Amino acid sequence: MTEAYRTIRVDVEDHIATVTLNRPEALNAFNQPMLDEFAYLWRTCRMEDDIRVVILRAAGDKAFSTGVDRKEGRFRHPNPWSEDDPGFFLGAKQNRVWKPLICAVHGMVAGGAFYWLNEADVIICSEDAAFFDPHTTYGMTSALEPLGLLRRIPLGEVMRLALFGLDERMSANRALQIGLVSEVLPRDDLWPRARKLAERLAAKTPLAVQGTVKAIWDGYHMTAQGQREVPLLYPRLANPISKLEMGQVDVPPFETR
Repeated sequence: MTEAYRTIRVDVEDHIATVTLNRPEALNAFNQPMLDEFAYLWRTCRMEDDIRVVILRAAGDKAFSTGVDRKEGRFRHPNPWSEDDPGFFLGAKQNRVWKPLICAVHGMVAGGAFYWLNEADVIICSEDAAFFDPHTTYGMTSALEPLGLLRRIPLGEVMRLALFGLDERMSANRALQIGLVSEVLPRDDLWPRARKLAERLAAKTPLAVQGTVKAIWDGYHMTAQGQREVPLLYPRLANPISKLEMGQVDVPPFETR
């Protein structure tokens, strides 16, 4: 599957698609080819039932991603009302992918990299991870990335990250404290841990997992009444099929975190 891509590597095994950002020479910044490849990737992940879970990680030692490639840039339609935001390409949920997305991040996580994190279902990071948003330092308004972060972390933390630009970086431990990530690991343990988590999800009934992801994301901004009524449709839709697929469940050993 990787043959179809230039800026990322994609490997599918045991129902898990492992996607590796593969521009380490550019700190895994995204250019237009990467945007186009992610649009194709998400369509593939959405349509291929053999894929049940997606892991997103990055090559190189320095960075998960520093956002948009400021040297190469990206295509911008001359009509501002026809221009697409990078999130339309990079965001799993904006591309209607309800298969769980696990982000395993290390090094610098900056600016447009939050397009991926904002739509992830599980985020884990290595001890060397550092999160920051450089927009204001370069005289640019930071808008879409911090707005997406409001779904994940408190308003005060979003404001501080967005306003201070390159003056500050959020550490892995701080990211854990505020709930941006759910685990902090030694660098060598990061990818194996992501794989282990993905294997656990891939072993579950796919429709049950995907319905759970969709129900939670769809219901997040609903009123309390909407949260009670609309997601109720999802179990009615998928559970009869899931139960037929499930058969006899072997309860796995659990870990406490």
